[in-house]
Amino acid sequence: MAAAATAIAILLCALLFAGTHQTLAEPTEVVTTSEVPSVLPACKTVGGGSVFFDVQFCVEALGSDDRSADAGMNYGAYSAIAADLLTANATSTAAKIDALLLRRGRGGTARCLRSCQGLYGGVVRRQPGCAAAVRGRRDGEATSCLERAASAAMECEDGFGKSKVASPVTMENDDAFKLAKLAVALLTMAH
Repeated sequence: MAAAATAIAILLCALLFAGTHQTLAEPTEVVTTSEVPSVLPACKTVGGGSVFFDVQFCVEALGSDDRSADAGMNYGAYSAIAADLLTANATSTAAKIDALLLRRGRGGTARCLRSCQGLYGGVVRRQPGCAAAVRGRRDGEATSCLERAASAAMECEDGFGKSKVASPVTMENDDAFKLAKLAVALLTMAH
């Protein structure tokens, strides 16, 4: 009987270890659904204390351009990307203003849009030289040009407020202002 009890105990131990081994052999898969954006460290540096834009705006703006993935911590490259985004914004905003003026030829809104048309026309004309100044790290020239773009966006938006009419380009003005300020902040960190 002692031999039978020993055999049963050994059999139970074997089954126990076999069951444990099978359970341990199953792999555990860890799935990560979100990655840390490569631009986050740079955006925290320039956007963390900014009164003009926040970290989230910086991440979304720079993250929208594929070149950011390869820029590492190159603030000069990020500044050039922000300047290019500003160019695209100003160009599309100018086109939107033109289209709105075709539909709203009179009144306070049209008057403000004509003012904005002139302001954005200037930004669009200056942006190739501005972007070249950013890429060439001609800081004084680049900063002056970018600040003029920020002022133009703000002046456009302020015109609607002064005329007490709703602005159809609030989002575009806000983005242009923030992109210009972002490009300046990144350029400042490039040295």
